Amino acid sequence: MEENNFNQNSESDFQIRAFFEIFLARKKWFILSVFVSFLLTYISLRYTIPQYKATTTILVKDENKGGIMSELASFVDINKASGIKNNIENEIEILRSRTLIERAVKKLNLNISMIEKGKIIDSDVYKNRPIEINYLQDNLQTNKTINLSFIFSPLDSKSFELLPVDKKVDLSKVFKSKKRVFRYDELIETNYGDIIISKTINYNSFFKENSYPIVLKINTISEVVDNYLSRLTVRSYNPKSSIVELALVDPVKERAEDFLNTLFYIYNEKAIEQKNFIFENTSKFIANRLLIISEELGQVEQDVENFKRFNKLTNIDSEAELFLQGTSEYNKKIVDSEIQLNVVTSMLEYMKKGNNTDLLPTNIIQSSSEASKLIESYNQLILDRNRVAKSASGNNPFLQKMDQQINSLRLNVVSSLDRLKSTLLIQKNKLNGKEGSLMSKIARIPTQERQFRVIARQQKVKEELYLFLLQKREETAISLAAKEPNGRVIDVARASKFPISPNKTLSYMVALVLGILIPFTIIYVLNLLDTKVKSSADIIGKIKVPFLGNIPKSSTNEAKLISATSRSSTDEALRIVRTNIDFIVSDVDSSLAKTIFSTSTFPSEGKTFISANLASTFALLGKKVLLIGMDIRKPRLYEYFNIPNRGKGVTNYLSTPDADVHDYLIKQDGYDCFYVFPSGVVPPNPADLLSRDKVNVMFEILKKEFDYIIVDTSPVGLVTDTLLIAKHADAFIYVVRANQLDKSMLKLPEKLYAEKKLPKMSVLLNYTETSNAYGYGYGYGYGYGYGYGEDTVVKRSILKRIFDFIFSKKGF
Repeated sequence: MEENNFNQNSESDFQIRAFFEIFLARKKWFILSVFVSFLLTYISLRYTIPQYKATTTILVKDENKGGIMSELASFVDINKASGIKNNIENEIEILRSRTLIERAVKKLNLNISMIEKGKIIDSDVYKNRPIEINYLQDNLQTNKTINLSFIFSPLDSKSFELLPVDKKVDLSKVFKSKKRVFRYDELIETNYGDIIISKTINYNSFFKENSYPIVLKINTISEVVDNYLSRLTVRSYNPKSSIVELALVDPVKERAEDFLNTLFYIYNEKAIEQKNFIFENTSKFIANRLLIISEELGQVEQDVENFKRFNKLTNIDSEAELFLQGTSEYNKKIVDSEIQLNVVTSMLEYMKKGNNTDLLPTNIIQSSSEASKLIESYNQLILDRNRVAKSASGNNPFLQKMDQQINSLRLNVVSSLDRLKSTLLIQKNKLNGKEGSLMSKIARIPTQERQFRVIARQQKVKEELYLFLLQKREETAISLAAKEPNGRVIDVARASKFPISPNKTLSYMVALVLGILIPFTIIYVLNLLDTKVKSSADIIGKIKVPFLGNIPKSSTNEAKLISATSRSSTDEALRIVRTNIDFIVSDVDSSLAKTIFSTSTFPSEGKTFISANLASTFALLGKKVLLIGMDIRKPRLYEYFNIPNRGKGVTNYLSTPDADVHDYLIKQDGYDCFYVFPSGVVPPNPADLLSRDKVNVMFEILKKEFDYIIVDTSPVGLVTDTLLIAKHADAFIYVVRANQLDKSMLKLPEKLYAEKKLPKMSVLLNYTETSNAYGYGYGYGYGYGYGYGEDTVVKRSILKRIFDFIFSKKGF
């Protein structure tokens, strides 16, 4: 189980390594691509105008600045606003509005640009402009179609020339006259408005230092506004705060800073204009209302005066209180009068029933009245008589005289009481009359109070409204004078010290990535589209046939044999294959030759090369080796060996009765025992010839005389010749040429292997790239890239060393 896991991991690592070997083999293209990318990036950076970013931070006031609520704010308590807050998002959109940007562009004349021509790149002239253009009309700024470019060339200290940048432009449609040379401060009449070009204080120094002409560009305002609008960013730092950042990217630092500062200035100016408009309208409204309220208040006050005069009132509440107090007093007096009348009436009745000896009650009649005094005198006479009567008889003259006085005084008392009664009745009637008068006045008070309250209420409302308007008029006047801005600057506009675009570091990093990615993608796509077998990765794991090894292509395309002293990667690979194939046929009877056949799918895959060199490697070991050319349809052994007579060989032997096979063997010089049995003449019936029993006889004879027999056979993908003689082989080498055989054709060797038509078949990959020899997994091809000798002395690159180190850690 552990062995299976190891094999799976090894196979996976091998596939990864083989994948990267595809790219390592073409590392020169990567180096070239990276170099070209860096070169193009350098040229691009050299000719790209740098862009700088300017930023400013402002604090926007968080209170409502516009709309009907602002106009009504004057009629609300200054400390009790309506609760509506300014939406920061709205203020951000206002700052990004075309109206504000257009005003900033016009204020700074940004629709006119001066460009100084340079050797490499052109630069904008902004701060130190040698000339300035003044409009006499606003047509040039407001015109939506004008888009002019001129070359400004100073002729002398007093004149200059204006020529079109594009020679196809008809200047007669621009200038009203045919003049092209003008004087400074001269009126230049154009079809778009009159302009005057004047010198600035920088004129002499500028043209003294610069020999290149200036290009004047007059662009449409809408285009310039669109340009600035696309480059302006406005964002809020925090949703909970009202701090806003404005940023602009521009090739000229000073212009970006001026634009941001001007934009914010115009923003505040616009807000103040809006406030002033609201305050002025509010002030006019208050003044008109004051006139109306003043007239209405005067009319109401006149109504109050007339009401009081008509009803003879000063203060209804105080007079009503006096009326109530008077009524109470009159009611008290009436009660007193009625008491006195009752007392007087009782006295009169008492006197009518009494006699001359009875005393009259005192202290019940007012002491100040005449009756009270008469009663006192009467009671005194009664007392005197009664004292005299105790000592005198009834006939006593003095007593009789006293009785006469008592009767006379009694009549006077009665008469006085009658008069007092009459007086009290009269007094009571008067009091009742006065009380009734007061009661009628009191009864009229609610109506009068109601009527007065209506008038007084109007008076109070008008008066309070009048005072309120006076107060708000003063507040509005103060606000109008204050002109408080809508925001304030926290950080003034400042441009970055270094350009944000182009970013050199990022550009070179992108160039590096593209330099690697482009060839990687191309190679990867081509590799996907390429269906040819290229490396052992296309064979190992794809088919079940054992893989014998890789044979790298030689540095020369010459057909030559391996020698004892050769140390090329191809020769070393052939020696490794020799060792491997010797291991495969190790179980063959030692008394017979080990017979090894080589074949391929199609011609020209190198089977003859493999056969010749494999036979040579065995011969160099001192073995008795025979190389038989049984590709009788297209023989090629003569390219590798000295064959005197190409017309004498296998086909001749098979077609000649009683022929001796030894007569056809050709010994090769330089070897102890190396023979070649060439193909001979190409027969008309190769399949029939190879099907003869004489082929069996031939192999029986030869196997007994040689140690190794290497047979070069026909391609199995085209003819059946090889299958006819396959039974005589102890092992089959199926040669596949890299970059030639289609991967789909690997089904043929897999089928032959599955059907066991070719005994002990193994696949040999021929003519591979040196780097593709890496990573086979069995160790056969490892190290070809190092080179041992004469034709492929290759030093390992750093990438390959790293690559080898990584995979060596994984057990390769």
